[in-house]
Amino acid sequence: MQQKYKKMTPKERVKAALEHRKTDITPYNIELTSAAMSAFTAKYNIKKEDFLAFAGNHIEKASYNGGEFVYPCFFKDEFGVVWNRSGGDDIGVVENYLLTKPELKDFKFPAINITNVERCTENLLTNGNDSFKLAKIGMLLFERAWSLRGMEELLMDFFVNEEFIEQLFATITDYNLTIINEVLKYPVDGFYFGDDYGQQNGLIMGVPLWQKYIKPQLARTFAPVKAKGLPVFLHSCGNIYDILDDLIEIGLDCYQTVQPEIYDLKLLKDNFGGRLTFYGAVSTQQFLPFAKPCEVKDKLKETIAILGKNGGYICAPTHQAPPDVPPENIMAMIETLNTN
Repeated sequence: MQQKYKKMTPKERVKAALEHRKTDITPYNIELTSAAMSAFTAKYNIKKEDFLAFAGNHIEKASYNGGEFVYPCFFKDEFGVVWNRSGGDDIGVVENYLLTKPELKDFKFPAINITNVERCTENLLTNGNDSFKLAKIGMLLFERAWSLRGMEELLMDFFVNEEFIEQLFATITDYNLTIINEVLKYPVDGFYFGDDYGQQNGLIMGVPLWQKYIKPQLARTFAPVKAKGLPVFLHSCGNIYDILDDLIEIGLDCYQTVQPEIYDLKLLKDNFGGRLTFYGAVSTQQFLPFAKPCEVKDKLKETIAILGKNGGYICAPTHQAPPDVPPENIMAMIETLNTN
């Protein structure tokens, strides 16, 4: 006979997952790209602003990354990097790299709009939703560095311009810490950072270089959050198995993405489940675009049985669901997770 648990709020469920406690239902979060959101809300005749409540999502984020469209399909971020989004996605590709030389003397970091940071945080905390409220910085460190320098040039710099790499990563971290310390004046529930390190078969830059250049700056980044007693979430696509121990060592509480086409989920749970909460694991790459709704429901139950054993799991697509995921599959997730 299945054990019954007291009905919990979304915030209580996420807190319990981070503490590796069982919950009445598994906490979950379903996020969609703008194109997928348009298709879903049109099909089911709901307003986009009502999606969080309709889906029953457990997590909300206030993002401190900014920018504006300077031309249709061309988005300039707060660092001045222009992203060409004519391909139809929400990120795009960089039009031109701003750091054409391995030096910072002619590059000025953007001013931080503290008023905007305060407003975003206050809006998150006062919206009346009993969700788990995360402050978010995407393109945290490595991603910000390559968006300025270019991926190929940055990876070469790891070997031939070490002083520049150390200065660049430290300066980016100083910039982020200004935002983090401002946000931590407010009672947020935790911090979520996004920074992709992996490809399908391992780290982009390899473990030794990640440990030498990136790990120390991540430790600095996590430190004030941990000092406040708050959990740290990290998003990274790809296979980062070889640095999970390092991330746990410097304070990671929740690892988000967990691509099932990359990881053996049972092995991951067995080896790290007592020390990490997992968030994601429903593939947007090889499953959700192609499955039938009944298969989606079965896959969710299977994944929850593995990663949700003894708590420590937030069920979600591995990334914001792209437009090739049928709206019917998104609805199948919502229906299943509401009653899992």
